[in-house]
Amino acid sequence: MRSLFHLAYHVTDLEAARRFYGGVLGCKEGRSTDSWVDFDFFGHQISLHLGKPFEVTRSGKVGDHLVMMPHLGVVLPLNDWMALAGRLEAAGVRFDIPPVIRFEGLPGEQRTMFFFDPSGNPIEVKGFKDFESVFAQ
Repeated sequence: MRSLFHLAYHVTDLEAARRFYGGVLGCKEGRSTDSWVDFDFFGHQISLHLGKPFEVTRSGKVGDHLVMMPHLGVVLPLNDWMALAGRLEAAGVRFDIPPVIRFEGLPGEQRTMFFFDPSGNPIEVKGFKDFESVFAQ
């Protein structure tokens, strides 16, 4: 069975969201109205609706970092992750956690980076050399 996730959340400005998700992240825009817009978020559907973004706290202990919770995330092949990290850096995106290797030399070794969309919604992007290690213990 193949499935896609769908996540809907609030943003404060649809045009800023279009510039960020479409322009910076490279996500293809889908349907929209005057109060929401859909994007293909790396093969999954997100729906961004005008409203007050959800409250977040720095309460997720992962390795040496306290990460923002809740957050949206995606896991990419390492080459795609590296390309995206370069695009984000070139666009001047401010990282909450800059691109880093986590769990180096251990099962589940990964690259990760955290940043915020223009409405303050936290996003994590992970990169794996081998998707078989995503759930490694």
